[in-house]
Amino acid sequence: MDKRDVVIIGAGAAGMMCGIAAGRRGRSVLLLDHAHKIGEKIRISGGGRCNFTNLGTEAGHFLCENPHFVKSALGRYSPQDFVNMVERHGIAWHEKALGQLFCDGKASQIVEMLKAELADVGAEIWSGTSVEQVTQGFVVQTSRGAVQAGAVVVASGGKSIPKIGASGLGYEIARQFGLEVLATRAGLVPLTFGAQDLVDFKSMAGVAVPVSVRCGAGRFADDLLFTHRGLSGPAILQISSFWREGMALEIDLLPDGGLQAALQQARSEAGKQAVQTMLARLFPKKLARFLAEKFGFQGTISDLTKADITRLEAHLRRWLVQPIGTEGYRTAEVTLGGVSTAALDAKTMQARAVPGLFFIGEVVDVTGWLGGYNFQWAWASGHAAGQVA
Repeated sequence: MDKRDVVIIGAGAAGMMCGIAAGRRGRSVLLLDHAHKIGEKIRISGGGRCNFTNLGTEAGHFLCENPHFVKSALGRYSPQDFVNMVERHGIAWHEKALGQLFCDGKASQIVEMLKAELADVGAEIWSGTSVEQVTQGFVVQTSRGAVQAGAVVVASGGKSIPKIGASGLGYEIARQFGLEVLATRAGLVPLTFGAQDLVDFKSMAGVAVPVSVRCGAGRFADDLLFTHRGLSGPAILQISSFWREGMALEIDLLPDGGLQAALQQARSEAGKQAVQTMLARLFPKKLARFLAEKFGFQGTISDLTKADITRLEAHLRRWLVQPIGTEGYRTAEVTLGGVSTAALDAKTMQARAVPGLFFIGEVVDVTGWLGGYNFQWAWASGHAAGQVA
């Protein structure tokens, strides 16, 4: 039987980082992945440029049942640590808004970098290999035969984007060994709406506007995008992680104000100007027309009383919309929920009740905001496990 010090199930971002860290300690490492091409989620991320980390990463950028759990791993492997690796490999990068770092070139550069690092430490990758069972004593049954492992690291990811092979394997292994798995759901995902809303939204499909959106404990200022299925864009993807069935979104369409100035300018030009025309100073024409009709302002600006203006501004600054669901794992960037952090040691990612069994990356109940935070969790949690596995 093949024997390895460390067998890592999943050769994505977290799994590869774990293999690098373990290999640097002289451990014999084998990574298993059912996909023939590893690191596919890295390749498609960031529009093909890979938003590989965020310089401003802090614990507050993550959703987790235990908000303190992420602090240890993140504190011991920083965004700069990953940047140092990127620069050692001569990969050019740039910073976008809010500390988000992207490759200048293709995201595949990050995959090739990680593969090169794995090769340097002698780690082996079995791609196109399915894991059939993990038994007590850590015998991993695969489609290529059985492997005896000193330690098993589960880095199989979540359920998001099933077209590239996402599955619930990691959750099954956790339950098999008695670990609690919290309910999972799609995160960082477009929201869908009922039939009447869609009649309105479809006419504006493709229109994007800057907004501030609030739901529960979440509040984000970014772009909102109307689609044929509902609402998307960075602001909506962010807030989707906080949304639950039955909750409404509160959308501020004028996060920087501007209504009074638009009214004043319109009045100085033509007092008989339609409210819709005035709103087109603030929004794309399709949206301006929709808002005027939606909130019942069909007359001219000269018809507006002070009470009307107050009411109009209130509608624009606190537009309530009621999603009925999400587009699901098909388009979700991440999976919320997963292996309970109460079952894991925050420093090592090791199962408290099962020495030698580790869970890292997306399979764990840790979900970052949009903007490179989930990759940083993958690097940090993988590095943490690789230090001891």
